Amino acid sequence: MLEKLFKLKANNTNVKTEIIAGLTTFLAMAYILFVNPSILGQTGMDKGAVFVATCLAAAIGSVLMGMIANLPIALAPGMGLNAFFTYTVVLHMGYHWQVALGAVFISAVLFFCLSIFKIREWIIRSIPLPLRSAIAAGIGLFLAIVALEGAGIVVDNPATLVGMGDLTKPGPLLAIAGFFLIVILEARRVTGAILIGILVITAISILTGLSPFGGVIASPPSLAPTFLQLDIAGAFNVGLVSVIFAFLFVDVFDNSGTLIGVTRKAGLVDKSGNIPQMGRALLSDSIAALFGSLLGTSTTTSFVESSAGAAVGGRTGLTAIVVGILFLLSLFFSPLAGSVPVYATAPALLFVAVLMASGLAEIDWKDISTAAPVTITALAMPLTYSIANGIAFGFISWTVIKLCTGKFKELNPALLVLTVLFVIKLGWLNA
Repeated sequence: MLEKLFKLKANNTNVKTEIIAGLTTFLAMAYILFVNPSILGQTGMDKGAVFVATCLAAAIGSVLMGMIANLPIALAPGMGLNAFFTYTVVLHMGYHWQVALGAVFISAVLFFCLSIFKIREWIIRSIPLPLRSAIAAGIGLFLAIVALEGAGIVVDNPATLVGMGDLTKPGPLLAIAGFFLIVILEARRVTGAILIGILVITAISILTGLSPFGGVIASPPSLAPTFLQLDIAGAFNVGLVSVIFAFLFVDVFDNSGTLIGVTRKAGLVDKSGNIPQMGRALLSDSIAALFGSLLGTSTTTSFVESSAGAAVGGRTGLTAIVVGILFLLSLFFSPLAGSVPVYATAPALLFVAVLMASGLAEIDWKDISTAAPVTITALAMPLTYSIANGIAFGFISWTVIKLCTGKFKELNPALLVLTVLFVIKLGWLNA
């Protein structure tokens, strides 16, 4: 049955590998179960309900991706989008969280329409291959900064913007040890190297008393405080037009960037760099975004941490299904999921960053008109802490440089239209 549903042999994988990949992806992104309620809770939303909504949205989205698109990509409420929801729309602009959820719903409907009419697919296929490689590498660098920050190896510094953390503390030391362990195991071709690294560091942390063992079972809180509490009518306020556009814009390009990066890492793209079942993948995450807003959470999106599962061999939707099941189980085993410390998953993300940065080797560095926008794209993602911003800078720089150097054949109508939209977004709608 599994072979028929997911075409395991055709994708050169098996059930065991897909389960390990699903476990790895889940452990790499399980932090969202605790971070999302913490952030959205600042708007006045019930944290327990948000926790349940996060579990359900991630489960539904991941299962949809696995069943409809057969891709090893997991979904959950997105980081960055939840911060925009809380700190900009609610706390800064003063809208109630119910109205903000309405804005998420409207953006998800627009997102769905773009997917149905294959506009998003057209947009992604218009991205030149060098920019696709740059996007994948940029996501890797973005993961690296997230991992290093989470491990306490990189910290903020008022004088130099960033600085090195205290490497004598247990957290950074365990993260470094975990990274070395994963690299060594991978070099020796040990199956599941990333998962082993995460579990070993978690076990050491618990046994030495550095992190608590939260137990095993807890009853899930009620979803009632956030379920169907969105205010769609209030979201049609003229002042929220730019907010809806921002939700839509970031979701479209965060998803697109993640799809490109993860499928390239999994070796699922064809010779032209196109993603198989892309239309179905886009449809899956747009439906997931709709469900998320109804349940009571910020925009649900494809998670870049899916690269961790792809790195250990995840190739089909069975990986995503495993992640969805684990998110459902998290409703009852939240204390157990919370026992994995950040510095145990940080080495996995850093290792994936190393793998994804390899895409830069495919670039023709002798052509400065290509090398410049590629470099800008890759660097902008970690330095602006946004995949969408990196893509925006990449499109703008690619179009301007190619136009001014007379290389019109390397441009297409979609690139020109999107460049104009990116300029508008960054110049006037960068909330």
